[in-house]
Amino acid sequence: MTRPIPPAPADIAPRTSSVESRQMESRQMGHPGHRLASARFTPLEILFWLAPVAAYFLFPGHYALGALIMTYALAVLGLDLVLGYAGIVSLGHAAFFGIGAYTAGLLAVHGWREPLSGLLIGGAAAMLAGAAASFLVVRGKDLTRLMVTLGIGLVVYELANKMSHVTGGTDGLSGIEIAPLFGVFAFDFYGMTAWWYAYAVLLVVFVALKFIVNSPLGLSLRAIREGVGRMPALGVAVDGRLRVAFTLSAAVTGLAGALMAQTTQFVGVDALSVPRAAEFLVMLVLGGTGRLYGAIVGAAVFLIAHDLLSDVNAVYWEFWMGILLMAVVMLARGGITGGFAALAGRLSGGRFAREGGAAREGGAAKEGVAARRAAP
Repeated sequence: MTRPIPPAPADIAPRTSSVESRQMESRQMGHPGHRLASARFTPLEILFWLAPVAAYFLFPGHYALGALIMTYALAVLGLDLVLGYAGIVSLGHAAFFGIGAYTAGLLAVHGWREPLSGLLIGGAAAMLAGAAASFLVVRGKDLTRLMVTLGIGLVVYELANKMSHVTGGTDGLSGIEIAPLFGVFAFDFYGMTAWWYAYAVLLVVFVALKFIVNSPLGLSLRAIREGVGRMPALGVAVDGRLRVAFTLSAAVTGLAGALMAQTTQFVGVDALSVPRAAEFLVMLVLGGTGRLYGAIVGAAVFLIAHDLLSDVNAVYWEFWMGILLMAVVMLARGGITGGFAALAGRLSGGRFAREGGAAREGGAAKEGVAARRAAP
């Protein structure tokens, strides 16, 4: 009679490798630890955020341009949230940019000169406008949404143009004076305070968006973008998620508009124009949609190229910008950041393939030696 095999102790469990454990954690989309790990900065990202700090000391005569790049990058980040992650093409985000700008500017004109509170109020005003517009935007499909957002932008632009007694009309809103930041750092003519102010706001908003896009909300937005027809079967409220994304996107873009009004101390009606919205879209496509860093890279490349090309020819600079855009679209799928990611993948894939081939050849050689030794 055979003796029964005793059960294994309760504290003994099958071991998994570190790779398997990370894969198991990545499947738990809603687990807080996974969200924290996904939002953690890599060494390469830390170097990326140190680049503006180095640029401040390397290019002392371009403080205003650097602040403008970071301001526009913030606006394009808001657009990326709905286009790159939710799949909503928008030509009306200049409306939220202008709403935030005019809100912060009018507050300063009427005596509310504190920068941080004015910035938040400008973002809140744009968020409310985005929440109201989201009910119209999510009702249609791709082309309908594009036309609805375009219509929203045109309506807000004409309202600001007609209400010239409030907005200044085509002359713009002037007389904006912003109090020193924290009561110490005054907004100077050269833009040194504006540089660090824009850098801090961009970094804080980027970290928040990094958590959002790696949260269950962000993952569900990607799923809606890839296959919206399957989501209701999973119990996902598609329209509700899209409205939330559009509202958050409007808030981020409104923060960028308020930041521009405070750092430049001027708001023109062109901040609400369709060409401004098209510029945001071009910057995002240039940098890469669905990649938060693509918004920043696209804004930087567009504005630096604009600055350099306009010095060469102030009239026909758009010709060369168009060539640059076509070259990026045709040669780098997924924009500049997508092209770099694909190139890095090919290089690492080739290295791994060579290492794998060498390992297979070494294994075959060892098997051949063993077979010869075993032969009589």
